[in-house]
Parts: sequence; structure tokens; C-alpha cells
Amino acid sequence: MEKLLDENFVAVKAKHSSEEALQRWRGLVGLVKNPKRRFRFTANLPKRSEAAAMRKSNQEKLRVAVLVSKAAIEFLKGVQPSDYVVPQEVKAAGFDICGDELGSLVEGRDPKKLKYHGGVAGIADKLCTSTTTGLATDGDSLNRRQEIFGINKFTESQQRSFWVYVWEALQDMTLMILGVCAFVSLIVGLATEGWPKGAHDGLGIVASILLVVFVTAISDYRQSLQFRDLDKEKKKISIQVTRNGYRQKMSIYELLPGDIVHLSIGDQVPADGLFVSGFSVVIDESSLTGESEPVMVTAENPFLLSGTKVQDGSCKMMITTVGMRTQWGKLMATLSEGGDDETPLQVKLNGVATIIGKIGLFFAIVTFAVLVQKMFSRKLIEGSQWSWCGDDALEMLEYFAIAVTIVVVAVPEGLPLAVTLSLAFAMKKMMNDKALVRHLAACETMGSATTICSDKTGTLTTNHMTVVKACICLSIKEVGKSGNASNFCSGMPDAAVKLLMQSIFNNTGGEVVVNKEGKREILGSPTETALLEFGLSLGGDFHTERNASELVKVEPFNSTKKRMGVVLQLPNGGLRAHCKGASEIILAACDKVVNSDGEVVPLDEASINHLKVTIDQFASEALRTLCLAYVELENGFSADNPIPVSGYTCIGIVGIKDPVRPGVKESVALCRSAGVTVRMVTGDNINTAKAIARECGILTDGGIAIEGPDFREKSLEELLELIPKIQVMARSSPLDKHTLVKHLRTTFGEVVAVTGDGTNDAPALHEADIGLAMGIAGTEVAKESADVIILDDNFSTIVTVAKWGRSVYVNIQKFVQFQLTVNVVALIVNFSSACLTGSAPLTAVQLLWVNMIMDTLGALALATEPPNDELMKRQPVGRKGNFISNVMWRNILGQSFYQFLVIWFLQSNGKAIFGLDGSGSDLVLNTLIFNSFVFCQVFNEISSREMEKIDVFKGILDNYVFVSVLSATVFFQIIIVEYLGAFANTTPLTLAQWFLSIIIGFLGMPVAVVLKMIPVDT
Repeated sequence: MEKLLDENFVAVKAKHSSEEALQRWRGLVGLVKNPKRRFRFTANLPKRSEAAAMRKSNQEKLRVAVLVSKAAIEFLKGVQPSDYVVPQEVKAAGFDICGDELGSLVEGRDPKKLKYHGGVAGIADKLCTSTTTGLATDGDSLNRRQEIFGINKFTESQQRSFWVYVWEALQDMTLMILGVCAFVSLIVGLATEGWPKGAHDGLGIVASILLVVFVTAISDYRQSLQFRDLDKEKKKISIQVTRNGYRQKMSIYELLPGDIVHLSIGDQVPADGLFVSGFSVVIDESSLTGESEPVMVTAENPFLLSGTKVQDGSCKMMITTVGMRTQWGKLMATLSEGGDDETPLQVKLNGVATIIGKIGLFFAIVTFAVLVQKMFSRKLIEGSQWSWCGDDALEMLEYFAIAVTIVVVAVPEGLPLAVTLSLAFAMKKMMNDKALVRHLAACETMGSATTICSDKTGTLTTNHMTVVKACICLSIKEVGKSGNASNFCSGMPDAAVKLLMQSIFNNTGGEVVVNKEGKREILGSPTETALLEFGLSLGGDFHTERNASELVKVEPFNSTKKRMGVVLQLPNGGLRAHCKGASEIILAACDKVVNSDGEVVPLDEASINHLKVTIDQFASEALRTLCLAYVELENGFSADNPIPVSGYTCIGIVGIKDPVRPGVKESVALCRSAGVTVRMVTGDNINTAKAIARECGILTDGGIAIEGPDFREKSLEELLELIPKIQVMARSSPLDKHTLVKHLRTTFGEVVAVTGDGTNDAPALHEADIGLAMGIAGTEVAKESADVIILDDNFSTIVTVAKWGRSVYVNIQKFVQFQLTVNVVALIVNFSSACLTGSAPLTAVQLLWVNMIMDTLGALALATEPPNDELMKRQPVGRKGNFISNVMWRNILGQSFYQFLVIWFLQSNGKAIFGLDGSGSDLVLNTLIFNSFVFCQVFNEISSREMEKIDVFKGILDNYVFVSVLSATVFFQIIIVEYLGAFANTTPLTLAQWFLSIIIGFLGMPVAVVLKMIPVDT
């Protein structure tokens, strides 16, 4: 079977499967009882191609708008705009411009209209907002604004009702055929035997069908609700907004026209709007226009479109158009994305269901043929082959119903759906464990992960940074609390302190603001926050420093340059550039230093060595080091030119403490015991990285720590030898990370999970088998490229995700083992019995009940087992593991053989053992066989909780779903046997017969123990 699956059903990957591969397996799955249900959680390929065509046409429209706007800028002078009349209701609400006018202005990138309305400042006035303090939220103003301009939400598809799932469950072809059989049986039964006796068989089948349909629909409906909840979580995006003069974090869905939004690298533009102020803003509009060329946004080209990404720079924007008025909103509403790709396990189990379904169909046809042939033979012997009555028709119908029901039981339709059930359950639980799964397949793939490439900052460390040491004017000092400012600054020349303050408060991506409570709050990345706190603790004033000089240019920090720079216009008219960044890189750009007297002196060898030793000393104490420097721009500077990269004067070096997260060391040790290699990939100094890696237990004696520039220079042969030993990569660029991940995946066949938080991490997250983005520190671009979002940025959560991934994989294996056992036994019992005795011991109603036990209820019980610590003591499955393992085949075949022997023994010797005779003896025996068969499944379900371990009761009471399903199965079995005999073809049993049925079922457990002791090749 594994060979057949490998040939036909493994082309679908966890990520980036080709459309050809997705089409191919669909073509192979011909035998599907209920396509609507089977393919509900697979990609809708026709809708996808429809969506792609629509996206293309939208991109074309936008591309034309861009070209037109460029032409309009050229011919703007002398062109008179058309008169615009403000609608009455807009005027009445207090605004001087309507939503449609704003929409056409930004979407059409119409500079003519913008000029007509008085530019950005004019639009702000017409929207009754301020570009500095934002919207005022007094009284009823927000409600009025909402009524006129709408809300920032897109039209979503309606939640399907429960009855839709009932209707879909009824679409099952075999259930429809059984429904027809029931109807015919009812008509013939009533005609021959009258009411109520003649209606029993027909009504029994109808009741069974309804029970199957409703249990299936309830299960499916609950799954859909879980996915709906997860979708809501995926769409939660917050952004920095200024309202009432205060900076605050808000959901993008609360934004209104007139809001002032702060954007930085990696953010997604939340609505259409206009650029207010900012530096070096580069926007990636490929999601809207299809153009890969990024667009520079400036005061001359101020148009920002919803759904585009900030590739570089930072800015303030004013929202003009929201929700369904934006191009992105229209795109989201008109395009149905066609759903997530199906996961490899779903495809594989569709393959298993198809193969077994074909075998089942063959057996069903043969069974029906044998039963009909036996009936004809009997009638020939009796000489009644020419006289047919209603009873004969009912008998023939019963045979047909049995054949159809064999198909119902033999086609394990529940297998692919069990994957979805297990994944939905795991995703919901993982949400509680601070992990948001964006793609179904990631949950499954994480269980096979063999390598985790983790960031250092914020993942292995707490991301709560403080400056604890500094080397200013070549003098190393400890940094105490804010009260010790005078101690730190004592002995430092005033000029040096002034330079330090100017550098800290101007060359920053952070900001010091007053929040709603009137308290001081520092906004920005943890590194920026640490530096600003340091500056404030030394008695500096953020706003005084910022107002003292004017920013001419800002080059924000990015992980490729590993530096940030600003150019200032000083009060005396001079120009000065400040830069900060990776210590070695900035120090290499310096040729002067501020000495202990506050004088600028050339950087001699002794000073360079002193600073390099300081950097290494700070780094070996696990401190992040940053170098601060400046240069006087005596020859002037144009904002169009890049900031100089050499000729700097070193102000000093700061050492920032970022403690290791509690529990990381234990989590790394757990990964190692689970056969998962943890590698640290960081942009930090190599000594800092090594110190943290040793503290976490990542860097071991045989491991290698390497710097990105060295890694880049290695030849392919050297890389092949080096990569398996690399445990730490420091000063790495995003490209180094991508190269490492690619080699691990393709050359070494590893299943790689990668963490990332920055925009530049997107390629590595995309390349990895599982991309893990940080929920707190991560940018929107990184989150969009990721498969799982770690909501608390904690490495221990990544280990939890791996544990859940393994749990999903093992749970589905348990369910497959259980279901295939029932399939095999039900098939062989009915087939062999039909061939040898001319009748089937299990009727249509009984088989439908068995089908429900093994399908929906079995999936609920086994596919929702929570993970345990034992899972992390096994080696990972990796890329090449067989899903239906030899261990599973041993258990399936051994258990099937036992159950078949027992039932066959009862069928041949049951009457003699129980002394059954008379007209009702066959009914009693068949009830006994049915009861024993069901209890075999109940105890086999318990045995299936562990495929290799003997103790199957450990933690059983912790899984309330399992206990509930088992209890419900036993309860309904008693009801069916004792009280629903007329419908289910059963008769009440004696206590001794009940006891024997349960004992027969229970004996399957010692058999399972013996089977588990048989060694097999794993």
C-alpha cells in the first residue's frame, strides 16, 4: 500500500504544491461516496483560477491608474480641475469632502484633485482632523464619521447554518442508495406483512441513516466553528495611531478617515491614505498592481494604498478611504481565494480510502453475486424458480442493502476527515498555548521537524533590554539606576555628554510620548527603548533634543546594513550625521574618537585595540553591543544622497543586557532528546551569540559557531562538510539564513522550522518547511510569510508546537490503525459468511452503526488525544517516514485475525455452545455475533491509544472526549440490542450472553499486548 501511495499521492507538499500535483490526486480519487464532504477542506481549484483572472484584471486597472497619474504630474500646470460639489448629508455631518471623492483621489493617484482640495493639509481640514494630534473623539463625532465614510472591514461570506451540513451529509451516494432500499423495503413490507411489522426493516434503515447524518453534521459543524474562530484570530492586526494627541495601539478595523497612522518597515498599509511626513519610504505594491518594482512615497507622490507593504523607511499617514471603498477591500470581497491547500496527510489518506474503497467495492459486488446465486440455487432445489413473492423481493433487497452497506463500511471515508478533525482540535488547543496556526499543513509538518533555526533576540531571550555598561570617551562605566545619573556623567566632559544625548534622542526609531493616563511612555523596538531609557536616566530630555535640531534625512535600521543613520541641521546652520549599529561595522567606519577630555583625536592602534577588547568583553558577558558615532558634514549634504559610511568619530559603545528566557534551557534539552537539532541564527556579535548559546545549551563541545561573512565565502564542498556541525551563525544576513535553510532542506533532507520577525526574514520563512513568525516583535510581512505565529515570542512555545505536531501525526496513525481493523474484519466476516452460508450475520442497520463507531465517533475519540511528554522522547519521523508503519500493520493484521476467528467460531459453533434451537436461534446467534463484534471494537479502541506501549490506560481519564465516546457507544449498544430489536434485527440477550460478548471483546486487549511484544522492523 505504501508503494501505491508513494507512486500516486506524495507529489503534494506541505507548502507550494503545483496545481498539476493538486489536480493529479483528485483525478486518482474516483470512488468518493460524498464529494462535498470529502473535499470540503481542500483547495477549490476552479475558484482559484477564477480569482487569479480577477486579480489580473484588477492589477491591470491599477497599473493604468499609476501610468495616468505619472502623466498627470507632467501636465499638471495649467490644467483646471472640474468643480466638486459636497453632498448635502456630508455637509450636514460637518465634513467638506465625501468618501467617493477621497476614494477616486487616492485610488486614481490624482495629483490634480489633490491640488484642487488644498493638498494633504486641505484634505485634513475637510476631514476635520489634525496631522499632528489626529482625530478628536469627543461626543458623537466617531459615529457620524462611520455613517458617512464607512468602517474598515471587508464583506465576509456568511457562516453556513447547521442544516447545510445536514444536507451535505445526506449527499453520500451509499446512504442515498440505502434510503431507496429502505423506501422499497417499506412499500414491499407493508404490502406483504402490513403495519407495523412490515415497516420495521425499512424504518430501521431510515433511523440509522438519520443517526449517521446528524452525528456527522454535528461533528462537521463544530469543526467549521473552530476554523471560523481561528480565522478571526488570524485577522487581528494592530497598528500605532495618534488620536486626541496620544499615540496608542489600535485594531486596523477601528480606523476611520482622518486617523493619523504611524508606519514602519514590515507594516501592511491598513487603508488608503496620504503621506503626511517621514523618511525613505519604499512601498511594495506587488500584491495590488503585480509590479515587483517598489514605489518611493514622498510629499510629491503621497498616495498609499491599502494592502501594500512598507519595504523600507517610516512615516505618518492620514487615512482617507476605508473598507469596501478601497481597492484592497474590493479585491478581498470579489476574490474567493479557493481555500488552503490540502495537507500531505489528507492526500495520503484520500489515497488509502480510495485503495481500500476499490477493494471494498469488489468484495461488495462478489458478496451480492454469491448471495443471489445461493438464493437461486435454493429456489431451484425447491423447484420454485418460476414463482416469486414479496418475501423473495425483500430478501433480494436485503442482499443488495448488505452489499451497499459493505461499501459504506469498507470505504474509510472518515480517514481524510479525521486529519481535518485532529488538526482543527490541535489548532484550537495550540491557540490556548500561544501559537496561532495560519496553514493547516504546518500543524502536521511540525511533528516531523528535525531542525529548528531560531532567532536569538526575543525568542531565546526575553526582549526586555536595558543598558548595563557603556564605554564613553574610552572609559568603561557600569550603568546604575536613574538616580545614579550624576555618578555616570561625573568625569565626562559636557561636550561628550551633549553629543551622546544628541545621538541617542535623534538617531532613533523610537519615541517618548505621554499616554492617556498622563504617564511617560517609550515606544519603539526593545533596543531603541533601552537606549532611550539610558538617555532619560542620564537626565536627557527627548523633546528638547529633538526640537534643538532639524532632521534632514533618516536611514532606518535594517538587518542587511546593520546600521541606522540620521543627518541633522544644527542650530548654528551646520550639518552632522549620526549613526549607530553593529559595533565592529561602525567602528570600522571610524577614524577618530572622543577622548576622556572631550577632544576629537585620531583613532590610533592602542585606542582601536582598547575598543575591540571592550566589545569582546561586553559580548562575552552576553551583552548586545552597539557603537555610536558621528561625522561633521562640512561639504554640505543633499537629502537625495545616501548618508556617508566612513570618516566617523566614535562617541562610545553601549552594552545591552537581554536575559535568557526562563525555561529555554530545558526546552532545548527536550528538543535534543526528541532528535531535533536547535541552531541559533542571529545578527548579533559572535561572542554575544556564543555566550547566549552556551547558556541555552545550544552550543556544545563538537558544535561550530560561524559568522555570516565567513559562511558566505565557503565553497559548496566546504558547506556540505560544515553545515551539519553549525550550531550558531552570528552577524548573519537574511540571505545567509535563506542559504542555510535551503541547504538543510534540499541537500540534507531535513524538515526545517525557522523563526523570524523582520521583513527580511520573509524569504527564509517562505523557504522553510515551517515558518514561525513572532507575534509581538514580528512585522506583518513576516507574519504573512509564516505558517505559525508564536504569540508570546517564546522558544518554549515552539517546542509546544512541535509536541502538538507529533500528537496530530500519532493520533491520526492510531485512528487509521483502529479503522482499518474494523474495515478488514467487517469485510471478511460478511464476505466469507455470504459465500459459505448464504447469509450475512451483520445486517445493513448493524453495519451502519458499526460504521458510525469507527468513523465519526472513532475519529472523535482517537484523533483528539492531547499530547504527552513521551512524544518528545521519540525520534522525529522526518521527510521519508512511512505513514502506515510496520508496527501498525502488525497490530491491524493481528487484531483482525483474532476478531475474525472469534466471530467465525461463534457462527459455526455458537448454537451448540449456547444450546440454541428453534425458530429464533438464528436471530439470537446473529445478535450475539453483532454484540461481540461491537465490544471487540470498543476494547480495540482502548488498545489503539498506544501503538507500541502496553499500558493503554495511562491518562485515559484526562481525555473526556474519549471517555464520553466510549460511554456513549456502550450505552447505545445496550439500547439497540435490548430495545430496538424490531428495527436493528436484534433480540434481547441473557446476562450470560452479555457477559460472554464483553469477555470476547476484552480478550482483544491481551491479544494486543502479545502483538506489541512481537518485534518488527521500524
